[in-house]
Amino acid sequence: MSTPDLATLLDVATEVAWTGGRRTLAWFQSGLRAERKADGSPVTVADREAERVMRDLIMERFPDHQIVGEEHGTGGGTAPVRWILDPIDGTKTFVSGVPLYGTLVGVEVEGEPSVGVIYMPALDEMVSAARGLGCRWNGRPCRVSDRTDASEALLTVTDLDAVRARIGHERGDALNERVYMQRTWADCYGYLLVATGRAEVAMDAAMAIWDCAALMPIIEEAGGRFTAWSGERTIDGGDAVATNGRLHEEVLDLLGVRS
Repeated sequence: MSTPDLATLLDVATEVAWTGGRRTLAWFQSGLRAERKADGSPVTVADREAERVMRDLIMERFPDHQIVGEEHGTGGGTAPVRWILDPIDGTKTFVSGVPLYGTLVGVEVEGEPSVGVIYMPALDEMVSAARGLGCRWNGRPCRVSDRTDASEALLTVTDLDAVRARIGHERGDALNERVYMQRTWADCYGYLLVATGRAEVAMDAAMAIWDCAALMPIIEEAGGRFTAWSGERTIDGGDAVATNGRLHEEVLDLLGVRS
């Protein structure tokens, strides 16, 4: 079968993210408890159920496409298109009843992250993008901010302690002091804020491919930059930093771990 065009993939990715995200709402603020996976990370029946629905939608449309999901592993066919799913990005946030969790859908075409969707089910907010087609926020075009001075920037970090543990307290303090404001708005929501021009920097010290796959095309199509802390343009670097582009080199210098 031929590879669908990016507009078609984006349409389906949007449907997959919305459907999976809406399924999570059946369990949100219900008192649901998390279990622990082998790696110690939390998981719930909502994560598993939402990912199953998402995978079913993809396989119905594209039975030859590959699928990688956080909860149900690798499956699908052998086409050069890979769907990368995170049904609940921010399971701890979700279990706590806080609305800043998201459903992520990324699509690689021949190894290039090409389509991304972030859907925030409890906020009913969506950002989506595909290579060459721009980035949209609830259907409207969106862009990163044009700030060039870090002293005016908003930095979002999921876990500030994890960042400090990685780069040391001295560098962490320097980073914090350089920006106008730092907030721990969690998980994918910080990257959504960067893409829509409401924050300038988002970073995480530990990221898997299902955390990153949707984010790269979104940030880049919005005019920003998305890399590992090393500066490498990758979704598989183990960490991530996104900026409005103008501040990226300065932020990498402050992190002090690039190769």
